[in-house]
Amino acid sequence: MQESTGKLLPVYGAELFAQTQTYAPVSNIAPPANYVLGPGDEVQLQVWGAIDLAAKLVVDSKGQITIPKVGAVTVAGISVGKLEPTLKAHVNKVFTNIELSASVARLRSIQVYVVGQAQRPGTYTLSSLSTLVNALFASGGPSANGSMRAIQLKRGGQLVATIDLYDFIAKGDKLNDPSLQPGDVIVIPPAGARVAITGAYDQAAIYEIKPDRNSVGDLLALGGGVPTLASPQKALLERIDPSAKSAPRQVQEIALSQTGLQQLLRDGDVLTLLPISPAFGNAVTLQGSVAQPLRHAWTSGMKVADLIPEPEALISRDYYQRKNAFVQLQEEAEDANSDGKAGDALSGQVKAVRNTKEKLKLKEESNRAEGAAILDSFSEGKRQINWDYAVIERLNKDTLSTQLIPFNLGKAVLQRDAEHNLPLQPGDVVSIFNQTDLRLPTDRQSRLVRIEGEVAAPGVYQAKPGETLRQLIKRVGGLTPQAYVFGTEFTRESVRKQQQKNLDQVIAKLEASMSSQSSAQLANLGADRAAQAATLLEAQKQSQQQQLARLKTMRSNGRVALELSPTQNNLMALPDIPVEDGDRIVMPSTPGFVAAFGAVNNENVFVYKPGRTVDDVLRIAGVTEDGELDQAFVLRADGTVVARKDRSGWFSGSFDSLALMPGDTVVVPQKVDRETKWTFITRVVKDWTQILANLGLGIAAINTL
Repeated sequence: MQESTGKLLPVYGAELFAQTQTYAPVSNIAPPANYVLGPGDEVQLQVWGAIDLAAKLVVDSKGQITIPKVGAVTVAGISVGKLEPTLKAHVNKVFTNIELSASVARLRSIQVYVVGQAQRPGTYTLSSLSTLVNALFASGGPSANGSMRAIQLKRGGQLVATIDLYDFIAKGDKLNDPSLQPGDVIVIPPAGARVAITGAYDQAAIYEIKPDRNSVGDLLALGGGVPTLASPQKALLERIDPSAKSAPRQVQEIALSQTGLQQLLRDGDVLTLLPISPAFGNAVTLQGSVAQPLRHAWTSGMKVADLIPEPEALISRDYYQRKNAFVQLQEEAEDANSDGKAGDALSGQVKAVRNTKEKLKLKEESNRAEGAAILDSFSEGKRQINWDYAVIERLNKDTLSTQLIPFNLGKAVLQRDAEHNLPLQPGDVVSIFNQTDLRLPTDRQSRLVRIEGEVAAPGVYQAKPGETLRQLIKRVGGLTPQAYVFGTEFTRESVRKQQQKNLDQVIAKLEASMSSQSSAQLANLGADRAAQAATLLEAQKQSQQQQLARLKTMRSNGRVALELSPTQNNLMALPDIPVEDGDRIVMPSTPGFVAAFGAVNNENVFVYKPGRTVDDVLRIAGVTEDGELDQAFVLRADGTVVARKDRSGWFSGSFDSLALMPGDTVVVPQKVDRETKWTFITRVVKDWTQILANLGLGIAAINTL
């Protein structure tokens, strides 16, 4: 069968016997009234009146029980329903004026034999209430080669019954399930003729057929009849023809009609039910950025505007779900103080004040987070419908090729232009796109720019086609008098992605360098210093790994250094660069400090004074002995970096005389010949300019690394 179907089909009904003795009866249940007593049964007897007696009496091998003061009474062969009258009649022969109650306390066990093609043939001890099916469960049922349709029960060498398990498996019919008696033999013969049913059929399996029940309809009835999802017009019947020596396998087609269901099956047949076609005869599919991506019923003369009658049909459900998420009601937690002791009154008031402050703080943070989320949600505007392009996908049934028929969605739906309001055919698939699916020309792209700080109207604005940074700020009202143009923070998403890529490459370089460096240092040491150096290198390696871990947590900020003039503090100082979607501009107010960091005695901020130079700040902060003045640099408020080595020429002016601006930071790195908390990284990266600009880490990198 596997060679014919390509599948390992199960034997029908085999899974029923996967769990041993699932349906085996127990021996301590009340038997039915027609149960016949025999040796081994235990009778519970109670007598009251002239005498009082309570006893459990076991039926002996002679079929008798012995009642005290009465004698032996034969009960074998008596049904449970006649037990009490029989015992009462015998007790009344000795005592008068008595009442009696008798029941079966425990059932006897019987021994039966399961032989033939069983999973576990052998001798089984079962309850006297057991039937043939119970014995089959105990033995694991028929084996893969055993029959399920001709199981025999033999008693005293005579055939008592033959059962068909398919009646029990498919219909739950146990009318022909005989009760067992001691010494019964259950014979499972080899399986008879078998056929396989596969394809669009839930009960795909290997079936055993009987001479009088071997039609296609008989077998399909075991699984509920002809499936709805199977094609009634055609099924394939593979049959072995022994007379055809060269190609004994033959295929014939049958219909699952009344005539086809009467088709008789033979040993080795394989019946394959074919599924119905998944095609819809009168459906048009609408997909993409729409409210209901579904199959819609096609009607004669149907056009695009009939499929999309209103623009609201193009608003996706997740749009409203995202917006609704910001207005969900949140229940306020109520203060409760169940402790009414006078001594705790003051403590309770203090706790209440503290709790109130904490709640107000959490509420403030929550409001800020909600505000940020709402602003971020404006970016969903980029998912606007692409009104200029939509497409109909159509299958040419003559050539079986797919055709793409583009049309202008806006003209078809909004203007009902006959040229674009195309007629539809059954099976068409109409795809609607948004502005993120296909890149549009610049003048049609939705560009959202976020402006914050010292501008007339901070907010999120949709930039006009070709609009520049300077033009956008002017359009929203310009700068406030407190604006500090030199400290403008301009971040761009495309720059952030490139900076993050650079950062990932540096991290990979650092990991490779750390591994090779440790191996080289150990190899260059002599044997007398190897042990001591190994300990030092291990501690150094752990420190480097911690630095790497911190570096991996950092994320590039995407800041673009605008290279602004420090002396010009107006809108014209900003570069006239076009803005892009996702740009963020923060216009700070003028800070009143400059800072010093690194190998200085006083890492602090200092009051800004006009004319204060790098030399002035270094003199105030004090450079430590391990400070590397030749590598000193200034991180300017506009994001640029000015290094000492860049101002060593005759005409550029000295680095020490560089006039600082508010917000500038002077950094003195430590010497790289000592392993400090950040020299490992600078030794590989070589230049802080790369860390601060190319990697987009900013001043946070200095504090963290």
